[in-house]
Amino acid sequence: MLQELQQLPMDPILGLSAACRADPNPNKVDLTVGIYMDEQGVCPVFEAVQLAQRSIVEQEVTKAYLAAAGDEQFNIGIQRLTLGDDSAALAQRRVSSIQTPGGCGALRIGAEIIHAAVPGARVWVSDPTWPVHIPLLGSVGLQFHTYRYYDAASHGVNFDGMVEDLKNARVGDVVLLHGCCHNPSGADLSLAQWEVVADMAEQQGFTPFVDFAYQGLGDGLDEDAAGLRLLVARLPEVIVAASCSKNLGLYRERTGATIFICRDETNASAILSQGQAAARRVYSMPPAHGALVAGRVLMDDHLGGIWRTELAAMCQRINSLRTSLREALEAHSAADYAFIEREKGMFSFLGLSAEQAVRLRQEYGVYMLDSSRINVAGINASNIDYVAASVSQVL
Repeated sequence: MLQELQQLPMDPILGLSAACRADPNPNKVDLTVGIYMDEQGVCPVFEAVQLAQRSIVEQEVTKAYLAAAGDEQFNIGIQRLTLGDDSAALAQRRVSSIQTPGGCGALRIGAEIIHAAVPGARVWVSDPTWPVHIPLLGSVGLQFHTYRYYDAASHGVNFDGMVEDLKNARVGDVVLLHGCCHNPSGADLSLAQWEVVADMAEQQGFTPFVDFAYQGLGDGLDEDAAGLRLLVARLPEVIVAASCSKNLGLYRERTGATIFICRDETNASAILSQGQAAARRVYSMPPAHGALVAGRVLMDDHLGGIWRTELAAMCQRINSLRTSLREALEAHSAADYAFIEREKGMFSFLGLSAEQAVRLRQEYGVYMLDSSRINVAGINASNIDYVAASVSQVL
C-alpha cells in the first residue's frame, strides 16, 4: 500500500534550519525558525515555568486523562490573559475555550468548527501569512482568498489594499487576522485600523479568526491584545487561536487554546461541545504537562509576577535588538533600515532578493528564508556585526 508514495521535500523553514546545523562554517547564523533565543543562542526556560514544573512533579499523583476541554485552571487563565480580567464578554459568560496541542491545534479546532458551521467556508488570509496557515486550515476543507497586507516598498501595512479586498468578505466568511507581531512581516495594524476592521465586520457580517501566538512580545501583554479586545467588545462572534509557545516558552509542550466568543452563554456552551467533538476526532484527549504548568503560572500571583517580569525583559530585548540591528546594517551600507525598529515581534523582511538570500547562505553561512524573512531573536551581540557585514556584501 505504501510503496508507491514518493519522498517529499522538507518543509522550507525546517529544511534551512537543518542545513544550517550541518554547515561547517564556524560563523554560521540561523535566522530561520521562529524560536526566541537568548544572548547565548539558547531557547531559555522561564524561571516561573521551572518553579511551576517542580511543584507539579512533587504534587502529581496521577497520569489520568485531563477533561475533554483541558485543564480548567489553564482555560480560565488563558481566557483572562487574552481577553483581560475586565472583559465584558467573560462577565456575560459568552466565552468558552478548549485546550489544544499548541497554537496549531488551536487553529485546527477553529477550522473544524468553521467547517461544521459553513462547509467549505471562505477564509481570507493576509498576503503574506504564516506558511502553515493554509495547509493547516485547508486540510479541513475550507477555501481561501487573500487580502493585500504587506507593502514591500514601505515595509508597512498596505491598509488601503486590505480594506479594498475585505469589502468582498460576507456573512459566512472568515477573516484570519494576526493579533500582533505579524508573522512573517512584523508589520502590525494600528488601533485605529483595528477599529476599521471592526466596522467592516459589523456591517458585512464576516467572522474574525485571530491567530494570537505572540502576546507580550510586541509592546506588552495588554498593549498587544488591544486590537483583539476591541473586536471582542464590539462583535457578537470572534474566534481566537492562542498559544503559550512564545510568551511562556512552552514550545515543545504544545500548549494552546481555541477561544470562542459567542452571542450568548447558550451558544458558547454549544460551541464548546462542538470543539470537544472535533478534538475527539482529531487527537482525542489534550496533553497535560504544558497546560498544568501554564495554568499554574497564569493563576498564581507569585509565579505570575515572576513570569510577567521575565516576559517584559524578553520583549524589551527584542525591541532593543531591532534598534541594534538597524544601526549595524546602516553602519555597513547606505540603505535605510528604520522600518526594522517600527516593526513588532520576532520577524522582519530585510528586502533582499531570493538570489541574495541564497548567496548569504552559501558564501557567509547566514541562513534566512528566500523571502529575506529573518527571526530577529536569532541575533545577539556575538553575531550582529557579522550578519550586517554579510548583508552588505550581497547588496
